[in-house]
Amino acid sequence: MAQNQMPDNLAERPSAPQLFLIFTRIGLTSFGGGLSGWMLREFVQRRRLMSEEDFLNGLSVAQALPGVNVTNMAIWIGYKLGGRNGAIASWLGIVVPAAFVIVLIGSAFASLSGYELSHVALSGAASGAIGLSLAMGLTAARRVPRRVFPLAIMAATFVAVAILKWPLLWTVLGFGSLSVAVTYRDG
Repeated sequence: MAQNQMPDNLAERPSAPQLFLIFTRIGLTSFGGGLSGWMLREFVQRRRLMSEEDFLNGLSVAQALPGVNVTNMAIWIGYKLGGRNGAIASWLGIVVPAAFVIVLIGSAFASLSGYELSHVALSGAASGAIGLSLAMGLTAARRVPRRVFPLAIMAATFVAVAILKWPLLWTVLGFGSLSVAVTYRDG
């Protein structure tokens, strides 16, 4: 299938302005690391604009590239659904409106930082973001082939980063390169 072509059973592609509005809503209504979960729900489950497999492949690429994963993912989805203009519109939608809101909220929290309620609100938002990230991680883990090598790479990466505190860059480059090489060799 061509790069920007979709299977027949999926919905019609949105225009660049529609992508801007979709990503503006996602960026303004989502918190923390859960944005990829919102994107999965929006583009795969709700709008059926891409398959779960395409989404997770894009998420893998977005996480492997430098920069903010969510921004990378917005650009990837925008490009996949609308070419260059879709990528630009998606990037603007996920970044610009949320940046304005962050500045406003940051100013408000700075003036309210002496109150306990502001700390409680931030803890609640962090808990919600962790839950969304966990849900996204479980969705991605479901798709990992149930073979020894992929599961071993997943476990080794977790141990190296979370327990041994190895540098993320070198861990991902090492285990990622090994995983790609073995997967390429096998088929």
